[in-house]
Amino acid sequence: MMVLELVVIGLGITLEPFPLVAFLLLLSAERGVRNGLAFILAWLAGLVVVVAAVLLLTGGHPPAGKTSPSTSAEVVKLVVGVGLIAYGQRKWRRIKVPHEIKTPKWQARLDQVNSWSAAGIAVLLQPWGLVAAGAAAVVQANLSDAATWFVLCAFCILAVSSQLSMELYTVFAPGAAEVRLERLRRWITDHEDAAIVVLSLLLGFWLVGRSLSQLA
Repeated sequence: MMVLELVVIGLGITLEPFPLVAFLLLLSAERGVRNGLAFILAWLAGLVVVVAAVLLLTGGHPPAGKTSPSTSAEVVKLVVGVGLIAYGQRKWRRIKVPHEIKTPKWQARLDQVNSWSAAGIAVLLQPWGLVAAGAAAVVQANLSDAATWFVLCAFCILAVSSQLSMELYTVFAPGAAEVRLERLRRWITDHEDAAIVVLSLLLGFWLVGRSLSQLA
């Protein structure tokens, strides 16, 4: 169960449209590769810290079912799921009402940031609700099983895989990457609200269903 949850949540984290747009803007600016690397490292560090904190609390041993720790973990996933559904519905109502799409002022200044600022942006834009859901899934981790270490490492890499693949593409094929990633950024920007609706509702209902089935 933990493996499936971490895969789904990891995909949700790495596909969040808003952080992807910010990362693409950082990558296309001056010192883009360096700032992109700082963003990735900060994003990854946040995940590692959260996972490590959970493992320290559990001692690397999953709690028994129907106990307070296991129930609390399911409640966290339930709350995150409900929040995602509410957020998705709010975005859906916004899509149905015609409105002018404005670029946030801070996005226009991303070409002026340094590596420390890029790292700070990663921390601010990280989808902490999904990270919390991932932490709740990690409660079930059993560190006495060697495969668990692989699963936890894979979760952290999966959650940053989109940014990492773009960074590597820019490093090894800068000319092609500049054109294609700019095209990708424009597509995400044009469809950002719709993507958020789909992602939020799918993840939200999935988390609610999983947590309710465990709490029942």
